[in-house]
Amino acid sequence: MHAYRDMYATVFEGGNNVVLIAISADSPEDLASWAADDDFPFLMATDTDWAVAASYGVPLRENRFLGARTVVVVNPEGEVAWHVERFQQGDVAAYNELRAAIDAARSGSSDPS
Repeated sequence: MHAYRDMYATVFEGGNNVVLIAISADSPEDLASWAADDDFPFLMATDTDWAVAASYGVPLRENRFLGARTVVVVNPEGEVAWHVERFQQGDVAAYNELRAAIDAARSGSSDPS
């Protein structure tokens, strides 16, 4: 979660015109505590039964959220522009892919490549 926060200004240009939602099986209390303690500038959602992820079109995975969070990018029109089931927050390549998805969402393109 700290890597998300630390990359936010660079990747999201301060959150301009897109919304990031980090979805995990963490309890609402844990998420609220982390958000308050560490000043996370994006949305976090708890999803213990996978209903939230499914509503964003993320397919159910066998081990659900263990080991990584699902990340959803919503474009300025309020549509899901991109999602990844297991965002690897320690991998620079994951942020490059996320940046491409955000740029595509801003421009109205559905192709983040």
